[in-house]
Amino acid sequence: MNDLEILYEDNDIIVVNKPEGLASIHDSAGEKEDLQTILSKRCKLKVFVVHRLDKEVSGVIIYAKNAATHKLLNKQFAERTVKKSYVALVHGKMMKDEGSINKPIREFGSGRMGIDEAKGKPSKTVYKAIKKYPSYTLIELNPTTGRRHQLRVHLYYIGNSIVGDVRYGEKMVQEKYPRLMLHAKELVVEINGTEKTFSADIPQSFSKYLQVIDE
Repeated sequence: MNDLEILYEDNDIIVVNKPEGLASIHDSAGEKEDLQTILSKRCKLKVFVVHRLDKEVSGVIIYAKNAATHKLLNKQFAERTVKKSYVALVHGKMMKDEGSINKPIREFGSGRMGIDEAKGKPSKTVYKAIKKYPSYTLIELNPTTGRRHQLRVHLYYIGNSIVGDVRYGEKMVQEKYPRLMLHAKELVVEINGTEKTFSADIPQSFSKYLQVIDE
């Protein structure tokens, strides 16, 4: 993938603006292409996975180039000192301009996650409306935990599923949209004692749809 946007690279890390439709890691699912493998070939060494973005999600993702940095970053994610910011377009006008969703999440099978007050793991998402449209809301999301599909599950739970999310939403409606309208716009981590902020602009596949609904 020659047009891959490298946001930052040094001897310890490589940060990429992942396009939607590309898996973050190599697994046994039979994917023809994944970002971890692409970057490992580019760097001529195996890059370490630190966190994941769903295949359908675009935006900032970081990989470590050595075991020491991998350990350092894993510790930050585990201790929730990493700051993550996403942009999403959701169905409906959100009732509140800002708030938080604090609902436990667990896996229910076949990779589908959901709310479970008794058996779920604590999960929190802070949100803020950026712009309201007649039938949609553009929002900023700041998850303080990192559960699988957390943002998608939380927004589905409150009745504002992310546009284009065929897994969490009415499939026949969601299939009409060009992509999952969720983008990881910013990531803040500490590298060698220095806080670093990495940002990725919303891609055209996302922004051009905003222009359509704004007309």
